[in-house]
Amino acid sequence: MDYLNDLNPEQKKAVEHTEGPLMILAGAGSGKTRVLTYRIAHLINLGVDPFKIMALTFTNKAAKEMKERITRLIGSNESMNVWMGTFHSVFAKILRSEADKLGYPSNFTIYDTDDSKSLIKSIIKELNLDDKVYKPNLVLGRISSAKNNLLSAEEYNKNTSIQSEDQQSKKPLIGKIYSLYVKRCFRAGAMDFDDLLYQTNILLRDFPEVLYKYQDRFEFILVDEFQDTNFSQYTIVKKICARRENICVVGDDAQSIYAFRGANIQNILNFKRDYPDVKTYKLEQNYRSTKTIVQAANSLISKNKNQFKKEVWTQNDSGKNIALFKTTTDNQEGWLVANQIFDTKINQQSFNKDFAILYRTNAQSRAIEEALRKKNIAYRIYGGLSFYKRKEIKDVLAYFRLSLNPKDDEAIKRVINYPKRGIGKTSIEKIALTANEKSKSIWEVISTESLQEVAINNGAKKKIEDFVHIIELFVAQTKTMQASDVGHQIASSSGVLKDLYTDKTPEGLSRHENIQELLNGLKDFEEQKKAQGEELVLLESYMQEISLLTDNIEQDNQELEDSVSLMTIHAAKGLEFPYVFIVGLEENLFPSQLSIYDRNQLEEERRLFYVALTRAEKQLFLSYADTRYRWGKLVVNTPSRFIEEIDPKYIDEKFSKAQTRSNTTEFKTQTPLFGKGYQKRKLTKVAPSQPSSIHTDSTEQIYVGSSVKHQKFGKGKVVHIEGQPHNKKATVYFEGAAGKRQLLLKYAKLEVLT
Repeated sequence: MDYLNDLNPEQKKAVEHTEGPLMILAGAGSGKTRVLTYRIAHLINLGVDPFKIMALTFTNKAAKEMKERITRLIGSNESMNVWMGTFHSVFAKILRSEADKLGYPSNFTIYDTDDSKSLIKSIIKELNLDDKVYKPNLVLGRISSAKNNLLSAEEYNKNTSIQSEDQQSKKPLIGKIYSLYVKRCFRAGAMDFDDLLYQTNILLRDFPEVLYKYQDRFEFILVDEFQDTNFSQYTIVKKICARRENICVVGDDAQSIYAFRGANIQNILNFKRDYPDVKTYKLEQNYRSTKTIVQAANSLISKNKNQFKKEVWTQNDSGKNIALFKTTTDNQEGWLVANQIFDTKINQQSFNKDFAILYRTNAQSRAIEEALRKKNIAYRIYGGLSFYKRKEIKDVLAYFRLSLNPKDDEAIKRVINYPKRGIGKTSIEKIALTANEKSKSIWEVISTESLQEVAINNGAKKKIEDFVHIIELFVAQTKTMQASDVGHQIASSSGVLKDLYTDKTPEGLSRHENIQELLNGLKDFEEQKKAQGEELVLLESYMQEISLLTDNIEQDNQELEDSVSLMTIHAAKGLEFPYVFIVGLEENLFPSQLSIYDRNQLEEERRLFYVALTRAEKQLFLSYADTRYRWGKLVVNTPSRFIEEIDPKYIDEKFSKAQTRSNTTEFKTQTPLFGKGYQKRKLTKVAPSQPSSIHTDSTEQIYVGSSVKHQKFGKGKVVHIEGQPHNKKATVYFEGAAGKRQLLLKYAKLEVLT
């Protein structure tokens, strides 16, 4: 048993404790996977039949890695006989053996999400319901939540509280859809992913002989990431291990961040109540991060009340303090991050793959991506699509393209029936065929008398004519309106915003946020152009800029192995990187606006930030922006409360120097950025590197009467200043033809002459 010498004392105790309930509280970077694999290997070496061991994980990758490690430890392929895998894969295996008892064939089909959505769409159509109200995503989410809480369709329809919720949301027939969905799945001999858990619970509840069979088979049960289990998963595990109670759970309540998926942190917090004889071991030694990062994370998570107390520590070096950046806008934040990566790579001889940029919402990737592309830094979006590759963004950009060039056939085909207008695929195909026969564009057919020659019904023709009128209005507006105004008009009048707004699923909310961010970027682009002297900034100008950002660079970046990783913090769980940037640390963004009035939700947001902090090995960079555009309006931000909750001694007093295109001037502020805990800190701020960055040295010295110089308009005199400090506008009379101009100071780069 020499392999036990590889473990630290606490890990070794956890591995050697084989009988009875066991809870292993594993702090971030403390080697929980090692303990799980060594424990299974140890059980096999003690003579336990691997067929009698069940190990449940949350990813196939984790199960595969654990099997490989066990094989190396014990020197045989016995690890292949352990019932190890995800909850869904292990319970699907059981269901295949027992399916006949539930009335299913042993070769039942497993519906994926697309299959389930397709079936729900069919049911909605058959019931003559409005699919804009009964969105398939939303309905499926509601059904999924019911199954994970072990509510049958019958119980769902009898539950007065649930029925009241559906009535209030004006979707009273979700229960009926649920009932029909269950019947159709059963008739088709199919189970969806949630059924793999739900039906296993039914099997163990209704067939005692089956429950006894698996209680007898599995002598030892191990569960990874126990804090992420939902009610359905926990119930199955509790039933199967009830006979011997040889259950070992590994987890960290401080990393419970999936409540929105149904994960219940109470499963781990109440484990001792369910198993009074439980033995608990705490893995508190961190092998991943520097002392500074570990202690900073400890100081943050200590603010949570609902938790197991533990003190994570490390023998690693102290490392550098956390660097904190304050920028004026989110675009400047993107430039600052890109430049910091560039500088760190040179100074530390590191690679792109050593860096990760974490954000709270997918929409935040836009500004980061643009800065990285302009800096020629390869990146990849981990677990998602690049901003301009996302469907909702491509949909709105197709509307923009069509408004500038109605003859764009691909744009027409993409949006003519999105949002749904009742223009079917067959009608579109017939129009395209007519266009080809006449050597015309699709627009030239649908916007002229040629439409009458197409063999489609009058109802479809009327809907197409309505679509043409909308596009004609957009075409006219693009020639006379400011880019941001026409962009918002297109997103709104096309119906895209309404379509996404009514989808209250997490995916729907994310898509809606992405459209908001696209319009924010459009407004920011417009302000930059105005500061450079353009009075009317047209949508065409923006689309020319975007076309340069959305070419093949994105796809190339995705394929490069040496790439900076961009991802949401939820996607980062379980990963680690030498250098980590956490951006957008502002109130109402992180923590999110939805969480700040509820302690449980706020504590989950704090746990999410804890997870972000503990991804870093060598150095952490935090940043926030004073302002962000929200629906075309510049919103003033306050720093996230989470920054203040980190012990100030772990945060650096200075920002790293960032090279800019326009200048490399540093400027200092003696104003504390935060509240009481930061009064003694004097931070040095660096001008973010962005082509349109303000000439910060001069801006605060500009007053009415100041003589100034603009790079395009020349010399002039300031006659009026208005607006808040973060968004000041100056009216300047320039010499010569330029005359009177109103400029946004943060972009104007005015040089003070006197």
